[in-house]
Amino acid sequence: MAGPRIACIGVIGKADNPLHISLFPPYTDATIEFSFLLNSCLDIFEIRCKQTSIDQDLGLLHAVDERLAAYGWLTTTGVKLLIIVDLFGQDAGVPAGPAVSGLRDSDLKPAFRALQSAYIQLLQNPFYLPDDHTPLPGTTIGLPSTSQPISNPGFIADVQRIGNQWAPGGAAM
Repeated sequence: MAGPRIACIGVIGKADNPLHISLFPPYTDATIEFSFLLNSCLDIFEIRCKQTSIDQDLGLLHAVDERLAAYGWLTTTGVKLLIIVDLFGQDAGVPAGPAVSGLRDSDLKPAFRALQSAYIQLLQNPFYLPDDHTPLPGTTIGLPSTSQPISNPGFIADVQRIGNQWAPGGAAM
């Protein structure tokens, strides 16, 4: 039986603008669905920021259904890292018991740390212009934004590697 696998990784800017979204099999054609799921997690980030002294690792944000669960990490610059996990895995059927209890929040820490490191390396690139990825003030939600998604091939390759290599209980990435 296959274990939990990453279904989606999202990097969301300080202004709640999507900077990068990677989907992993078998969800590679579910862009709209995962964009909606990532967007719904932003409300949870906001609530937790107001109610608690925020830690980088927000852990389980919400169980989307019996199969998918969303986890979050907040960088010190306000960039949000989100990972949606397929708790059954790619090849598995219906589990014998509740899947969410089989995955601990700490299982995702290596993936979040690796994502944060990849993002820091991107920011250190002298040719990367983060202002190109920030929406202009006054941009209305629902209207096309002037911000561009991250297109750096090294960053995208790092995100793909993290998503494909992660496994619960795995070592640092």
